Amino acid sequence: MPTAPPIDAHVRLDVHPTHSSAVTATLTGAQARIAHMGLEAADWTVVADNVLALVRIDSEEPYWAKDAATHLTAEGITVEITPRLREAMDEEWTWANYPMPWCTRSEIREVSNEAQKIHDDIRQGHLLIHAHAQDGHTTVAVGTYLHRTGKSVYLHGDDYLRQVADTFDSPAQALLAFEKVHGAEMRPGPAPLTDTERSAAEARKPLALTTATPEPAAPEPETVPVYLADAGDHDALLDEFIDAHGEFEKWRTWSDETTHAIHESQTLRIERVHETQARETAWTIAAYETPVSDRMWVLTATGATPAPVLQELLNHLADGDGWDTAIGAPVDEKTVTAATQPLSDTGWKHTVDGRWIRWTSPAGDAGVRFDAFTAQHPSQNLATWTIWAGPDPDRPAWAVTASPNTPSSLLADLSETLAQETGLRRPQTAGTGRRTSLVTSPPAIPAVAASPAASRSR
Repeated sequence: MPTAPPIDAHVRLDVHPTHSSAVTATLTGAQARIAHMGLEAADWTVVADNVLALVRIDSEEPYWAKDAATHLTAEGITVEITPRLREAMDEEWTWANYPMPWCTRSEIREVSNEAQKIHDDIRQGHLLIHAHAQDGHTTVAVGTYLHRTGKSVYLHGDDYLRQVADTFDSPAQALLAFEKVHGAEMRPGPAPLTDTERSAAEARKPLALTTATPEPAAPEPETVPVYLADAGDHDALLDEFIDAHGEFEKWRTWSDETTHAIHESQTLRIERVHETQARETAWTIAAYETPVSDRMWVLTATGATPAPVLQELLNHLADGDGWDTAIGAPVDEKTVTAATQPLSDTGWKHTVDGRWIRWTSPAGDAGVRFDAFTAQHPSQNLATWTIWAGPDPDRPAWAVTASPNTPSSLLADLSETLAQETGLRRPQTAGTGRRTSLVTSPPAIPAVAASPAASRSR
């Protein structure tokens, strides 16, 4: 039997330009409309001419994009998957603190897919929500299907955990039952959108093609003292660190905005908050005596911290040297000297101003500050050390802070890096052109869950 000729349609699947887990499909070819109709039927949203997006509230877009690719290929349509999307498709992960730990990975996906259908029915007007209420830390609601069964439903949960908990034969019956249980908290209409729902709505907005004059060739980077170097790609630094050190595992929180890397001992934890401003805290590193004890010490770094400084910090953590420290031990002169000896050896200016002891670079554009007052309260994990660059430590371009019990060996490594190492900085140009690219408004930043549980993250 002769085979049918392939369809003249090409689909390129890639990650969404602004939404971390969403997927875009760019269509070309004389028969691209066939792929277009198939994707729309699978709940992909048109966001530009011949561009569709798959946006979900359960972060399962790579899985369902892979499923779509299989169906398109079976129909004779050529499908290209970019390497970064292929990596996301191949990665297995689980939600941290998932409330139904008995579920297998496939069962978790089934639960979230049912929640996705409820979300889509509400969004598309098929499920009319009459009222909602707060039930502890979750949302409950009552509504009626308009175009399907006509049944009224009682909904429990938010986002990918929303489920149909009960059904009724009429809206009146459903509302009476809902009011009986939630009368004091009952509010008309649907609940306000969650952060996840707002982020998904942003990702479904039409993408615009931004065209302008081509960007001129970037100037060659210059070699500068390490504390003046560019921040570089912090996310790539963390990914490379985890890839190179199997004893650290990437964990997922409720939000895609934060990544945790946890040592296998559970006593050293790295938190990376993505999309932070230059002077906001982007990294928090904390050590614990046991997996369930309070912090022994904590160190933070802002979003503009130079890449070589962070690289040295991560290298020290990877060496596993000096995580633990004597809890409650005073920070004495010996400790301070050990932490700052590289600065003294290279001629950094040493001054004392009341509670503050400073070491300042010869040009006065970077320094290390020690707070003798907070050092006397080691159990409170106050910022005792500040490493900075910029006008002064209270107006830094970037800063690293550390609590009293931070190991002196770690601080000494950072001091040596500041005093002796160099980095690259790309000169700023007066004007910057824009490349042709897909752009949309940035998604809302959801709140970050406090403590991760065992799971993989993208």
